This record gives sequence, C-alpha cells and structure tokens, in this order.
Amino acid sequence: MKKIIITSILTLLITGWNAIGAPDYPDEYLGLPGDNLNLYAVMKLFQESETLEGFERNLNIEDSRINNLDLNGDNMVDYLTVSDYVDGNVHTIVLRAFLNQYESQDVAVFVVEQLRNGEVRIQLIGDEALYGENYIIEPIYSETPNPGYIGRTGNRSGVTVVTTNYYDIAAWPVIRYICHPAYVVWRSSWYWGYYPVYWDPWSPYYWHFYYGYHYNWNTYYHRNYRPWKHVRWNRYDRFYSNRVRVYSPTVVVNINRGVYRDTYSRPDQKRAGEELYARTRDSRRANQAVRPAARSEERPVTGRNTSTMRREATAPVQNRTISRSNTARTAPTQRATTSRSSSVKVSTGRNSSGSATVNQRKAPVRSSRTAV
Repeated sequence: MKKIIITSILTLLITGWNAIGAPDYPDEYLGLPGDNLNLYAVMKLFQESETLEGFERNLNIEDSRINNLDLNGDNMVDYLTVSDYVDGNVHTIVLRAFLNQYESQDVAVFVVEQLRNGEVRIQLIGDEALYGENYIIEPIYSETPNPGYIGRTGNRSGVTVVTTNYYDIAAWPVIRYICHPAYVVWRSSWYWGYYPVYWDPWSPYYWHFYYGYHYNWNTYYHRNYRPWKHVRWNRYDRFYSNRVRVYSPTVVVNINRGVYRDTYSRPDQKRAGEELYARTRDSRRANQAVRPAARSEERPVTGRNTSTMRREATAPVQNRTISRSNTARTAPTQRATTSRSSSVKVSTGRNSSGSATVNQRKAPVRSSRTAV
C-alpha cells in the first residue's frame, strides 16, 4: 500500500511539472528553422500577387510579417530571392536565402504545372533541411478529395473547407502572369551584398511571437489550403532536386547542433503576437491589394551586422531602432551565380548539393548601422 501511495504521488508531481514546465508547442510546431517561414502565409501571398517581382518584394517587407528566417545567425532576417526555373510546361519557383558570400540555402519551391485546356496545378514544397521530408502545401482541390483530411482545426469546429479546381488556380493573377506567352522568365537579380532599396532588415521575432500572430489566420489557411504527403510532378527529383536545388552545409550543421533552438524560448510572447495581430487588423484590410512592383534600385551592401546580439527579451523589433546614412546606389555588373559540388553530402535524403558564389568585384562599403 505504501508503495502504491508513493507511486501515485510521483505520478502527480510529474504530471504537474509537465503542465507547468513543459514547452507549449502547438501541432504546427516542427522544431526546425522552417517554423519561422509559414508556408500557408507564403501560399496566400503568392495567390494575391500579380507578378513574381511583386511577390518577392512583399515577401521581404517587415509589414507583411511572413519572413522571420535568420539562417546565418546574425540576428537579422535573411532576404529571400525568388527565381523561376522552367522545365517545359512546369515552373519551379524557388525561394532562396543567402547566408554569406559563398553559401545559400533553398527555403521552399512552388511547382506550377500547366496541364491541359487552361488547367493549372500548384504545390508549395518546403525544403527538407528546413521543414523535414514531404512538407507540402496545396489548395484543397475538388477533383482530388482526401477523405481523411478535415483540416488542422477540423470541420467539427465549424470550418468550411473551400474546394478549388485547376481552372481556379489558372485564374490567379501571378499564374496568368507566368503563363502568358510574352512572359520573360523571372530570376531575382539580388544576392549577398546587393539588395533592393526597400530592403531594411530587422531583428527576427521569437517564434512564439511569430506563431501568436499567424495563429489568427489559421481558420483561413486551413479552409483554403491543406498539407499533402507527396509531390505530384513526376520530374521533381530529376529536374529540381538534382539540377536546381542549393543547400548550405552550415545550415545542416547548425540544425544538428541545435543552434536555432533559442528562437523557441519565449512562450510568453505568444500573447504579444496575438495583440499585434489585433492592432494591425484594420490596416491590413486597407492594404490587402498587392503593392505595384516597379523595378527597384539596388542598394549595395557588404554584409550584415555580425554582432552577437540576441533577440530582446520583451519585444522582438519594436524596442530596437536602426539608423542608416545614405549610401551610393549603383547597379551590379553581374548577377550571382551558383556552383554545385558533388563532394558535399548532407543527411537530408535527397541527392543534391551546392553553394552560391558571387562575382569578385568588391562591393561598396555599407553605411554604419547602430542599434539603440
């Protein structure tokens, strides 16, 4: 009897510790860097965009609160380039981050297939180094029902699922743009050290703050999009994985060492993220139209502030002001090129590798930036 009582007490203590001290992670939590780029939000932004240039611009502005990635650990959000690699009637639109002058990392890729009679199919695939294997987002297609899928929030909670057909996808403005006969393949011209004038990097949010903000969109996300477990395009590995995909060995090493775990250490920030969503709701509705994207001038930058500043304990960005003096703006003489190396292997499971290099011309010195 005494043994039973002691066992019961220990069980209660363990249960209480789990309730109080265990991390509060929702179902969406991956424990990988991809947690800081919500692909549901990326798909929504893509659907609302008119051009790939406009999509890249809006993906990289702080007000959109979509990009929260800091893969190189310099405490500044990474710029995400958008580039289209075409294979016949299929567009693979790659989101890529530069970690430094020599390394870059694919973050996610849109696969847009032109089918027949004006039909189009789309999937958004997170890079397995950042999201794990087979992390795929797609519209909820009416032609391909998945009886086991009820959404993460579930139909039982009253969420009405919006079914989509291939003609609906073809009507998206950005799809009409890339499928037009006069379309010129878009490749982002920005790379490490050279960024557009609108790019003003900020300190990333804690993940709980970021999740607290995007949690409010979950009803919309899961009503219109769903997870899927396999790539529909049968040439995905042959074309994209083996010929296009670029990864950074540094990112893989950092993941294995737990370097990115500090971004998950503030569950108390979830409420602050929810409050930011509430404060900015009206302004978002007023600015739902995608901003026109005229080609931007270049701002030469020689790198980032590599100080060891950590995320502030109270507010992610609002408590830090960044000042920058005017800099000369010149156009780059050469676009970044990507070289692949077969000598580097990673444990992500796909047979692909590579690193990014830039031209040897020395970039102008970046103006000073102070953190207050």
